[in-house]
Amino acid sequence: MARIAGVDIPKEKRIEISLRYIFGIGPTLSRRILEQARISPDVRVKDLTDDEVNRIREVIDKGYKVEGDLRKEINFSIKRYIDIGSYRGIRHRRGLPVRGQRTRTNARTKRGSRKTVAGRGRRRGMSKK
Repeated sequence: MARIAGVDIPKEKRIEISLRYIFGIGPTLSRRILEQARISPDVRVKDLTDDEVNRIREVIDKGYKVEGDLRKEINFSIKRYIDIGSYRGIRHRRGLPVRGQRTRTNARTKRGSRKTVAGRGRRRGMSKK
């Protein structure tokens, strides 16, 4: 496995796909990095030379925030929203969706599993009206 930006990327996959294992690199950024490093996206990681791996490392180190630095920046931004008391910060603090999604139904991922509440639903012996 080649190690780039502190992440072991898989050997058997194409380099274009393998770079996506690094936090902060997606499909577009992966292609852009390979373009700058002048490497074909179709090459497998195991077929890369040490020189090519070093070129990829240099391009990522010089031009992009990835892994730890990016995670720190994201967490700092969230803390800043919480500290200034913005709407987004309040939503983060309460553990609710931040980007305008509905919460009456859905939002289970953010809110967690269902909590049973007493007095909900039809009671026994009650008939429909």
